[in-house]
Amino acid sequence: MNILEKSDSPEVSLSYDADSALSLTPKVIVSILDRFIIGQAKAKRSVAIAMRNRWRRLVAPEDLKEEITPKNIIMIGPTGVGKTEIARRLAKLTKSPFIKVEASKFTEVGYVGRDVESIIRDLIEQAVGMVKSEMVEINLAKATDAAMEKLVELLIPILENPANENRQDLPSTKKKLKQFIKEGKLDDTMVEISVDNNPTRPQIFASFGLEDLEKNINETLATFMPKKSHRRKVPASQALELLTQQEASNLVDQEKVVEEARKRVEQQGLVFIDEIDKICVKDGHSHGPDVSREGVQRDLLPLVEGSTVMTKYGLIKTDHILFIAAGAFHSSKPSDLMPELQGRFPIRVELSSLTKEDFVRILKEPQNALIKQYRALMATEGVDIDFTPEAIEELAAMAFQVNETNENIGARRLSTIMESLLDEVSFEAPDISPTKILVTPDYVRERLTNIVADADLSKFIL
Repeated sequence: MNILEKSDSPEVSLSYDADSALSLTPKVIVSILDRFIIGQAKAKRSVAIAMRNRWRRLVAPEDLKEEITPKNIIMIGPTGVGKTEIARRLAKLTKSPFIKVEASKFTEVGYVGRDVESIIRDLIEQAVGMVKSEMVEINLAKATDAAMEKLVELLIPILENPANENRQDLPSTKKKLKQFIKEGKLDDTMVEISVDNNPTRPQIFASFGLEDLEKNINETLATFMPKKSHRRKVPASQALELLTQQEASNLVDQEKVVEEARKRVEQQGLVFIDEIDKICVKDGHSHGPDVSREGVQRDLLPLVEGSTVMTKYGLIKTDHILFIAAGAFHSSKPSDLMPELQGRFPIRVELSSLTKEDFVRILKEPQNALIKQYRALMATEGVDIDFTPEAIEELAAMAFQVNETNENIGARRLSTIMESLLDEVSFEAPDISPTKILVTPDYVRERLTNIVADADLSKFIL
């Protein structure tokens, strides 16, 4: 038995589902990632261990919890090999607050543009939205019942005979109306309801790139503007939806939402920093644009190292947020980063370029494989499209060839080549259905050979 799974392990006191979120074993995490991402076993293994370490820290002795820091990761590899997808899928399966940012979009403090602390502000915003959606979902049944009661009260004066003043059968009438609503018999009946109006927020400094300043000022001004509501006449079916949303929102405790969101960010937050190679300073020389790049690294360092960031939801500690950085490092190397920043990313994983065999697997094996997607899209038009194994091999070979002779964009090449292959079918589908189309190697060559063969043309089309 795995010692980490022993029944006498300490309980983790968390309000979200620890079984499905934090306590996934590395093998389980890797097996789930395998459903969506082909290859890159080392990268999957590293992120799986990093996520399991979070659970290990939470059940570690109290005096060591705060001392155990995340083992941040740098993924090194060309574009389109799965770096972003690994991080995104990891966040989804562990229910972690997740944000992807591009290092090249940030500027040093004092320059016009976004400062690195906005990463944490955006992360807490994302977490608040996630927690609120979950709490709304929990309260949905209760909100639906309350909305149904309100809708029935609105419908009674409309449907009741004015001459009938006998109200003794009111419970029976309500019961019948509820049944009629559930059966959809009153969907088109018009009712008048009160709908909240969000005050129009003035746009300040919108054209100067001061996103955070603009956002804070707009939100501050909005708090001084009274909430307004207006009356709307809508069909009963729409009224039920609007009333349910209002009731669900009313049942959510905003303070609890913020408290839970802050916990999740601090204990489970996941930040994916793409294009970190774009802020490298080569050979240690800082001049021209390199000065700003080095400044971004200096600003990023305390965030990754562990600091406290002020947000509108309170102070957020970044000590236990997991940072995953990624870059192609074509014209630079990880050692071009500041030594202090390098030290904060102790795990380095190299992702391999995709082979023709990888392309074959990507086309047909993952849960969201491109061939499955296109078959589902065409099926909506009554077109049953199928691919022979040889056709898939031909597609993979062509995608690999174009990557070799032109810009290597990894698996993204498959999307562009599939679009070119099925362009005519997609256009004609509504007019030729119902029909069945079999994609063979000959069909693939007929549609794509000329494009692939013309290197100059393929640069623009593929």
